[in-house]
This record gives sequence, C-alpha cells and structure tokens, in this order.
Amino acid sequence: MSDRPVLADSVRRMFSAIAPSYDLLNRLMSFGTDTRWRKKMTRQVLPGTGPILDLATGTADVALLMAKGKGKGRLIVGADFTLPMLHAGAAKIRKRQEAGIALTAADACCLPFPDGVFQAATIAFGLRNIPDRTRCLREMARVLVPGGQALILEFSRMDNPVIGPLFRLYFHRVIPILGGVISGNREAYRYLPLSVDQFPDPSTIDREMTEAGFRGVGHQPMTWGIAYLHKGELPLREETK
Repeated sequence: MSDRPVLADSVRRMFSAIAPSYDLLNRLMSFGTDTRWRKKMTRQVLPGTGPILDLATGTADVALLMAKGKGKGRLIVGADFTLPMLHAGAAKIRKRQEAGIALTAADACCLPFPDGVFQAATIAFGLRNIPDRTRCLREMARVLVPGGQALILEFSRMDNPVIGPLFRLYFHRVIPILGGVISGNREAYRYLPLSVDQFPDPSTIDREMTEAGFRGVGHQPMTWGIAYLHKGELPLREETK
C-alpha cells in the first residue's frame, strides 16, 4: 500500500494548524521577498482570456496578485486540500472585494477538472509538499489546453558557496524558533527547511516536467538561487502529430 495518503494527511494537518499565522510568518521570514517572487511569477503568465488554475493556493496570495495583473478579467481558480487555508484565502478575497476568483478544495494529485480546461496553471511553494510530484505534474498537464503554460515557484537547497552557509544557518536555526514562537507550532517550521533539503535540484524538476509532457522547459533563479521559477508549455496539437 502506498504511504501517500498518510503523508498527505500529515501535511494537511500541519498546514491547517498554522493557517492563522501563515501570511504573517511568510512576510517576516522572507523579509517580504516571497511576495516579490510571486509577483514575478504572475507577470510571466502568457496573455490570454482563458481560465487560470493556481494549485496549492493556500491563502490565495497568487490568485489575488493574478487578478490585478495577467489574470484580470479571467476566471482564476485557486485549489488547495487544506480547508483552513482556503477559509483564510476567502476572507482576504472578500476584504479586497476581488471578483473572478473561485476557491475549491482539491487534491493536486487528483484534480476534479476535465481535460483541457485551463490556459495556465501555477503553483508557488507547494510542489515540495506533494508526496507524488510526478502525478501532480501529469495532472497539471492534463487540465491544460494545448499550448497551455505551467509555472512552478519553489525553494532550492541554496548551494551557493558564499551565501549558502548563511542562508542554511538562518533557515535551519532561526526559522524554526521564529515560526514556533509566532504560530505555536515549532514542528511545522522544522519541516520547512527539511522539505527544502529533500527537494530535487532545478534540473531534476525540469526533467520531471518534460516527462510529464511539457516542452520548452527551463528555470530561472530568484535572489541568488534561494528559489527557482520553472516554466513549461504543452505542445500544440499539430506539434504532437
């Protein structure tokens, strides 16, 4: 029997517990850089009128940024399997009176959407929390139209020989203490650096995206390689013949 349901349930419980302080801690721990990274990702969404899917939407940060930019006037669907995160996101959407965003509970490895629905699919800082990356990437490809675009923003192990040691000291020592004090859940913020340590390098993610059916795959570093933005597109129908 696969341990995926057990792992997924553990991740769900953890993010449910930290949902009330999630946004505050993201801003504090990254000194606001995470918002800048998300903005860069949303700016790279290809122009169009088709709907956009934001996976692991959490508190809807990406969906809200999208609604102000490339997603303006388009349907934006935010999907997450953690209800407290979605509740927090819904409250932010209501407060900002943002139309065009729909939130739904969904497992990224088994999406409740038909084939070929979305023009773009994004996921920010969520892929490393998904037990079956291959299945998630294939689901992203399945729900995209031909020519559809995938954008993945994720942390890296930060192997830079100069900045890397300082970053890892902060990531492994400071963040668990800060996160634990503010959220009351130090274990969740011990998980964060461990999940990054276990995440593959950017080239491996590019290869997995290619194997899932994406073409023109590539990545670019964010802030000295603390995070990377991965991009890929589904081939047009004529390209597959």
